[in-house]
Amino acid sequence: MSQDRDEAAAGPQSAEPARAGDDGALPPGAIPEDTTLPKSKSRWSFARELTVIVVIALVLSFLVKTFLAQPFYIPSASMESTLDIGDRIIVSKFTPQHSPLHRGDVIVFEDPKTWGRTPHHPSLLKRIVKDSLVFVGVLPGGGDHVVKRIIGMPGDHVKCCTKTGKLTVNGVEITEPYINKGSVPSTMPFDITVPPDEVWVMGDNRNDSADSRLHDNNSGGKLGSVPMSDITGQVVAIAWPIDRIHALKSYSNVFAKVPDPK
Repeated sequence: MSQDRDEAAAGPQSAEPARAGDDGALPPGAIPEDTTLPKSKSRWSFARELTVIVVIALVLSFLVKTFLAQPFYIPSASMESTLDIGDRIIVSKFTPQHSPLHRGDVIVFEDPKTWGRTPHHPSLLKRIVKDSLVFVGVLPGGGDHVVKRIIGMPGDHVKCCTKTGKLTVNGVEITEPYINKGSVPSTMPFDITVPPDEVWVMGDNRNDSADSRLHDNNSGGKLGSVPMSDITGQVVAIAWPIDRIHALKSYSNVFAKVPDPK
C-alpha cells in the first residue's frame, strides 16, 4: 500500500506533455505540446501590425493637418519678439475657413504671386521626402509660407504715419503694443485701401519685415495685400521650445475703436 501511494504522489510531478493518438485527439487533461509559431511567421505578424499602426498614425496626422491644425516653424526675425526664429507654431485651420479673421490676428499664408516667389532648388529626392512628410503633417511647414499680423481687413483704409509716428486704420490712430522693442510703426510712408477679399499684413519687427509695404510698389494696396484664398490659417500658439509654450495673445482691443470701412 505504501508503495502505491508513493507512485501516485510522484505521478503529477513527472507528467509530460501528452501526444495525440492516432485520431489526432488528446486524452482528457493532457498538456499539449509546444505550439509556438515559427520565427518567420512571428516576424511577419509583427511587421504587419507595425505597418498598420504606422499607416493609421499617418492617416490621423493627415486628417488633423488638413482639417484642424498644422505645425509650422519660424525661419526669420520678421515677427520678433512675438515669434522668434526656430519657434514651432500651431496654426488653426478653422480660420478663415469656418470662422472670421480679425484685425490683429497673426496668420500664415502662401507667398502671394504678386510678391514674387523665391526659387528653391533642393534635390528631387529631398524635395519628395520633405513634401511628403509635410503633406501628412509629420514635419512642420515653412518654405513658401509667410507669417504676419493682419492690420487691414477688406475695404480698410490704412495709412502711415501721423505726426506722432503711428498708423491709422479708417481714420483712427492706433497704438500697437505688439511691435518689437526698438521698432517704429513703419519706416516708410504709405496710404492704401485694402482690395475686396484681401488683407493688409505687417510683421511685428517693423524694421526688418518684408511685408505688404515692401511688395506694394505704390499700387495703393493692390499688389501688397494678401488674397484670403492664400491664407492657411491663424496662429494660435507656440508649441516649441518648452520655455516658450503659450497661446498667442489677442489684440482685438487695439482695433476696438476702428469703424467699419465706408
